[in-house]
Amino acid sequence: MNASPPSHPGRRTLLKTAVAVPAAGAVTASALAAGAAPARAAADARGAGFDADSPRFALAVLPDTQYLFDADSADPEPLRATFRYLLTQRKEANVAFMTHLGDITEHGTADEIELAADTFELIDRRIPYSVLAGNHDIASGDDQRGDTPYLDAFGPHRFAAAPTFGGASPDGYNSYHLLRAAGRTWLILALDWRVSAAGLSWAQGVLDAHPTVPAVLTTHDLVWAEDDGTAHLSDNGTRMWDGLVKGNDQIFLALGGHYWPPGRTVLKNDADNDVHLHITNYQDRYYGGAGMIRLYTFDLVRNVIDIETFSPWFLSRDPADRTPLEAETLELTGPVDRFSLTVDFEDRFRGFAPAVVPKPRPAADVLVRGTVAYWRFDASGAALPAAGAPVPDGTVVRDLSGNGNDLTVGRLHDSGAQALTVSADHHVGQPAHGSLRFDGGTGPDRGAILTTGRRAPLNREKFPHGYTIETFIRLPEPFVGDHAWMGILSWQGRNGDAGKTTGWSPLEPTCSLNLSSERFLQFVVYPERQDADPTSWSHALPVGRWTHIAVVNDARRTVLYVDGSKIARNPAQRSTGIATLGKPFTLGATQFDEEFGQGFYGWMGDTRIVDRPLTPKQFLTPFA
Repeated sequence: MNASPPSHPGRRTLLKTAVAVPAAGAVTASALAAGAAPARAAADARGAGFDADSPRFALAVLPDTQYLFDADSADPEPLRATFRYLLTQRKEANVAFMTHLGDITEHGTADEIELAADTFELIDRRIPYSVLAGNHDIASGDDQRGDTPYLDAFGPHRFAAAPTFGGASPDGYNSYHLLRAAGRTWLILALDWRVSAAGLSWAQGVLDAHPTVPAVLTTHDLVWAEDDGTAHLSDNGTRMWDGLVKGNDQIFLALGGHYWPPGRTVLKNDADNDVHLHITNYQDRYYGGAGMIRLYTFDLVRNVIDIETFSPWFLSRDPADRTPLEAETLELTGPVDRFSLTVDFEDRFRGFAPAVVPKPRPAADVLVRGTVAYWRFDASGAALPAAGAPVPDGTVVRDLSGNGNDLTVGRLHDSGAQALTVSADHHVGQPAHGSLRFDGGTGPDRGAILTTGRRAPLNREKFPHGYTIETFIRLPEPFVGDHAWMGILSWQGRNGDAGKTTGWSPLEPTCSLNLSSERFLQFVVYPERQDADPTSWSHALPVGRWTHIAVVNDARRTVLYVDGSKIARNPAQRSTGIATLGKPFTLGATQFDEEFGQGFYGWMGDTRIVDRPLTPKQFLTPFA
């Protein structure tokens, strides 16, 4: 009986006490691991389509299944359905690992354990997983209890060949796994429901041996919840918090079962960082929870963990054949069952695993075939003053492609010195570690520009075989003032002078990248070979963080990418080349009727133009 502690003390005390059921038919346990096994390479299981480098992966969490393995009332089919789901959906959901939270069986008898062990064979050697003992899986006591049927079936020997298995405590009841996901190593600690002082010491040793690896702690009895889902440490949870969790900043997520209803809370550890503690248990639901699982989907791009709870057994049935209780239970959408956690992974792990900032890459490394121009705003690109200082008018930023498309700094009208300054800020994946800070004003004719010389080859380049234009920008936060339709880059000249008749106005330039009043990117081009003006529109760009932008044309159509992802509003209209007029290329503003308007407001980093289409993997910061 694993309900959450209710308000009156008698029942609360009862439910927080181990249910000691004698294990009938016990047999001698297999030989226990002699000390902690040496850590293996943190490789994940091969096959099944799991992508260890994708920034998005899922941790499957399986809570108390005890009512599915209850003497002659057992029915393992719901759990089999869950395992089949994980196997068939592993690639799509990118499931890295599954962890069981204890109380696999109701009485811990040899027969119940054997049936459960046979059921788990469905995923043996196919999906890496961990298990731990709940109070219903063993007779009594802490992890020094000795041999049990549970240990016979689910001891270290079962996982010895698993590529994620790192080792087990000498008693065999505690284990750890190392898995590779999102391009880094993660640690799963699976601790007995009553871990002893020796067990806690062993767990501390595992953390000490892997000091830079973020850890998820799993155990059976950790927190209990009120009816509204507010969770609190149980007595055993308090002991684990004080003895292990709060002093180890690596542990950022701790999961337990045992009680119901489900719930969650956030506590601050000794490093003043958040630790998320959750109860996951649905044995009180219809059909003993029906093999319900939770997927914790980690997204290291969005910095979130998305959580969803559902029963694959019920979901696999034809909706027309589901009973009312099956339909009611197949997916849970309450605030403690389906929710998201915001976790800035880099910042959260900074204390024990500071992010390694990539070193600057020399220009030669990114001068791909067909590079027409490449500018960067560090010492290799120009003789710039120190960070924070204004960039004087007349400063030359060299074209590192060697094609002679150097840029010269100027200010619009009477703009002051602060309209263009040097910055050390940069996109983490940018080749150069520097940028320019443009302070375009709230109104036209204010800002700074960098333009090519009158005879620069780029002025006349038509790009008949396609092109890729890349840049990095960061919009200030807060994004104050009226900066609607500020220009980012453009070629000067009127499209009407190129014989174009289809556009919004014959006075706008033949090619420009701008930002609308809604912070939508607008890329408008007048092709060399067509009388057309295909225009791409992005979503609203974020503020306060760097964004990579790439415009790719394959001589047939143009596609705009933001952070390596295609935007939705890319026109299918034919577009071949750019109708340049031999006039300068410009960073920092866009002309109308050959007069500059709103200057760019924000940071701008490395900018490259190539005379052919590139793939995202070939961008200045590669996207898989």
